[in-house]
Amino acid sequence: MRNKVWTTRGRPPGRHNSYRDTQLLVYLAKISMEHEIDSDKFFNSFLNAFQHQEASCGKLSIQCRIKTGDYAIFLITIDQEVVAQFHIPNHVLKENNPLKEFTYKLASIRNSAQETKSNQYQIKDLRVGMRQVNTRARVLEVSQPRLVTTRFGFYANVAYALVTDETGTIQLPLWNKQIDEISVGDLLQVENANVIVFRGVRQLKVSRGGKVSVIKNS
Repeated sequence: MRNKVWTTRGRPPGRHNSYRDTQLLVYLAKISMEHEIDSDKFFNSFLNAFQHQEASCGKLSIQCRIKTGDYAIFLITIDQEVVAQFHIPNHVLKENNPLKEFTYKLASIRNSAQETKSNQYQIKDLRVGMRQVNTRARVLEVSQPRLVTTRFGFYANVAYALVTDETGTIQLPLWNKQIDEISVGDLLQVENANVIVFRGVRQLKVSRGGKVSVIKNS
């Protein structure tokens, strides 16, 4: 997926401007929430490790293993057991705690979750080929709309939203009027969708009988 282009509605969650940056920050936010670590302390521990090679944050030990002109590779362990290893671009390390808003959004989704309905799934449980699934997720980013020709020979505008809950992310195509109705930060209820793969990307395909509703605006 190419770098996201924010629509005029809604606000981008930070200076990071790529799909990969967003995935990384969601992943780090989940780690901080899983280990009950304040996002400020967690992010600052990477800065300390970048400067001093090693840092600690709660029970986590963080080591900066490699530095380059573009990124640094960090290793997280607990009692010498590996939790995760990944690279963080240098431009993300220069931001003022980009994790804060992601942990806030994930916590908001978790706190606002209601009793599970029939066919209601978390994103981590969605598998390609599943049909008529329902899920609740928040919009992280929306691509720039573009004009396409459908298989029926009609022209339509399509944009791609990256949506998330506390368990993962998935792409949601938006068509025509939906593009103007849905913004970054909106909490959505997706109903009667099928899980497919399009050009190597997992998607929620909402067709006849399905719908996307905005539960809470950004």
